[in-house]
Amino acid sequence: MTAHPNGVTPPLPPTETDRTLHFAGPATFGRIPRIDQVEKTDIAVVGVPFDSGVTYRPGARFGGNAIREASRTLRPYNPAQNVYPFHFSQVADAGDISANPFDLNDAVETIEAAADDLISSGARLMTLGGDHTIALPMLRAVAKKHGPLAVLHFDAHLDTWDDYFGQQYTHGMPFRRAVEEGILDTSALSHVGTRGPIYGKKDLDDDEKLGFGIVTSADVMRRGVDEVAQQLRERVGDRPLYISIDIDVLDPAHAPGTGTPEAGGLTSRELLEILRGLADCHLVSADIVEVAPAYDHADITSVAASHAAYELISIMSKQIAPVRWGATQ
Repeated sequence: MTAHPNGVTPPLPPTETDRTLHFAGPATFGRIPRIDQVEKTDIAVVGVPFDSGVTYRPGARFGGNAIREASRTLRPYNPAQNVYPFHFSQVADAGDISANPFDLNDAVETIEAAADDLISSGARLMTLGGDHTIALPMLRAVAKKHGPLAVLHFDAHLDTWDDYFGQQYTHGMPFRRAVEEGILDTSALSHVGTRGPIYGKKDLDDDEKLGFGIVTSADVMRRGVDEVAQQLRERVGDRPLYISIDIDVLDPAHAPGTGTPEAGGLTSRELLEILRGLADCHLVSADIVEVAPAYDHADITSVAASHAAYELISIMSKQIAPVRWGATQ
């Protein structure tokens, strides 16, 4: 690496030419360098192979590596956002966080501590789950730096239930715990893509009391992605934003490889377009969870997840670039 004229070391991007063999070499996300190969990391892609918090089909512990494999065909330039995400900032693969699969409480603490270490180095996080339990320790770590967070939660389900078999930490309750702990800005919370049966109307009443707005999958279909994105931008404003995507926000036709599928979901195109519509929001970290490749067909789910992660990284990279280079790109 050579120094930029202003003294800043330029990012080390993936090696990418029209003669690159996408199927060869290490399966880091998008074939980006490992974190130990760079001097400073602006965006750390980190896996959390943990799925002990699921309540139906297991297998999301294998999601991170499936997303990495599916990301091999991602290329350097994102025309939808007019950004070279791996050139505008240093994106590096931080490997996986190993968490105790037999003790939910211990796992949550371990994940939080590992996230703390990455964030303390100055990195934003693009986390690849794992089940949705991991969102809570990630939110804790990010909130330590930024204060209470705005959250956009893309999911078929609310994930604000109180307990399951007496357990306080599962994939169905991270956002209730986060609100209770005061790490979310309750004026800037929204679910997107929810649908399907629930236990009772009280679930919706409790969710509203926690501060969440709801944009259902039917709302997206009827109102369109541009109007939905505008509504979400207005709700978030300029607050530090965390985006959490459960891949089951997509219809099973677009994401069969997940633990708790629900009919009537978003298309992958709708999800990507809504994310692109959030490009002006102050995105400080994000996660994509619940990819369970054992139920996937032709890598449909992993491909969708890898492209969603690419859009999120693109948003963060565009925002980091002026700070890194001292001028607007």
